[in-house]
Amino acid sequence: MTLEQLRVFLAVAELMHFTRAAEALYITQPAVSAAIQSLETEYGVKLFHRIGRHIEITDAGKLLQMEAQKILDQVSLTERGMRELNNLQRGELKLASSLTIGNYWLPDKISQFKRQYPGIHIDCTLGNAEEICEGTATGLFDFGLVTGEVKASLKNSLEQEIVGSDRLQIVVGTSHPWFSRTEISSAELLTTTWVMRESGSGAQQMFEHALQSWGIDPTDLDVVLVLSSSEMVKAVVESGIGAAAIPELMVRKEIQLSTLHAVRVVDTKQKTKLEIIQPVWKLKHRQRFQTRVAIAFEQILTQCLVV
Repeated sequence: MTLEQLRVFLAVAELMHFTRAAEALYITQPAVSAAIQSLETEYGVKLFHRIGRHIEITDAGKLLQMEAQKILDQVSLTERGMRELNNLQRGELKLASSLTIGNYWLPDKISQFKRQYPGIHIDCTLGNAEEICEGTATGLFDFGLVTGEVKASLKNSLEQEIVGSDRLQIVVGTSHPWFSRTEISSAELLTTTWVMRESGSGAQQMFEHALQSWGIDPTDLDVVLVLSSSEMVKAVVESGIGAAAIPELMVRKEIQLSTLHAVRVVDTKQKTKLEIIQPVWKLKHRQRFQTRVAIAFEQILTQCLVV
């Protein structure tokens, strides 16, 4: 069993098509068929059922698929480690970040790292908190940076550390009745329409938790739009539709230009200001091998906390 045979097998198992696997690997279709046939002959099993012009993976194929992926992942980590035996002159760092953190908080950290280690390639994927947690737990990313919660089912796999923070601001556009006000009561949150992020968003999770701590059921809010991007939410509210809870990092410029206005929520009984502070979490796998590149970037992330 060779690594090349495993790569060919995984391509076929993913695409469920011999010709497409050949095209993806830039080899011929007969070479793909020969690799699969060699594995089947060597171990006396069928990896795929040929049904007309289609194929289906067998139980033996499913077992090999799972184990082959582990083997190739370990080979990839070993190769990365070997390449790093050059004082961090070369290497790769795989990051995943929530949209707001990736667009407004992380670029400064990446720039600082690149100034110190210009030969390191950085691959950063943007997504919502759920996607990032899943990817970090399965080894797709060296680090995940989120503001949302980690699923209970993943907490045993992921190590969490706070490396910064941001606050959510309740913002409205120029035509909104709250634009001329500095404060609103928590009860008044029920008197306007809202533009929200999707449930998998870290910002949305934090807003819903804050509402619950203020004695408000999130489902009681009049939600007129649910969008998958905070930038879209900001643009819609700026155009005059409803209110939204948006990370402060995203709306500083708009507040300075007075195209958006932030209102404070107060507890009228206790005369206290209610804030929504969201931590920036660094996630990493508890047990996976950590490369020297990852260790160097982690040091930059933890040098100072952003408040």
